[in-house]
Amino acid sequence: MASRSIARADPLGSLLLIGRLAALIALLLFCLPPHFIWKVFRRHSPWPRLFLGTVASICGARVTHVGNPIMHDVFFVANHLSWLDILVMAGATGTAFVSKDSLANAPLVGWLAKLNNTVFIARADRLAVGAQIDSVRAAVEEHQPITVFPEGTTSNGQGLLPFKASLFAVMCPPPRPMMIQPVLLDYGAAAEQIAWTGDEPGDANAVRMLKRRRSFAVKVRFLEPFDPVHYLDRKAIAAEARKRVAAALSASLGGRAIV
Repeated sequence: MASRSIARADPLGSLLLIGRLAALIALLLFCLPPHFIWKVFRRHSPWPRLFLGTVASICGARVTHVGNPIMHDVFFVANHLSWLDILVMAGATGTAFVSKDSLANAPLVGWLAKLNNTVFIARADRLAVGAQIDSVRAAVEEHQPITVFPEGTTSNGQGLLPFKASLFAVMCPPPRPMMIQPVLLDYGAAAEQIAWTGDEPGDANAVRMLKRRRSFAVKVRFLEPFDPVHYLDRKAIAAEARKRVAAALSASLGGRAIV
């Protein structure tokens, strides 16, 4: 936590914040007109993917891809460190997302999430699980790739939380032939600084990221996909996805065991 205080005290931070916000506004003004033209003709717009991927770069992310992403009829399953994950994954794949409802009202972050058709769900409302699954199924049927973060919250990149199995009910069975592709978002040495954890408010985290002096590398590791029809139920699917992400994270951390 001490290093975060140092980042906030950086005398260049305010200039970086202003410069990055100006770049975001300029990018938005560039992307919005063609995006709305695409929407008028009811075409799937490529502009959110371009916009969000470029926002990731403006925020300091140097993104590289490892492995081969499936671009159609795919259900991505990824670990979760930060709202930056949405920018990185959207830029890499054009995916829509399933995220916790608290993100919807976060300044800047919530708006960015909505831009690419994020489905917001109340994870704490057990009575609404059926409706949440229906919302995710409707998103899947739009034929846009979709990403879930089954840990249910963010972690610090040094481990992996249990995967919540409820949303995997969408894949039991899938609405059409689809593959599940696990993904490791690997921020390397920057993971603990990038992670949005603890009691840090969303707006404070966004400001902290926009004030960072250094860029950071993130590898999007697309792992071997699997067919959900070969698994007994949603819990088995969740366990298989977690096993694959955990193995990739362990390798990234030099063989450290991920329990």
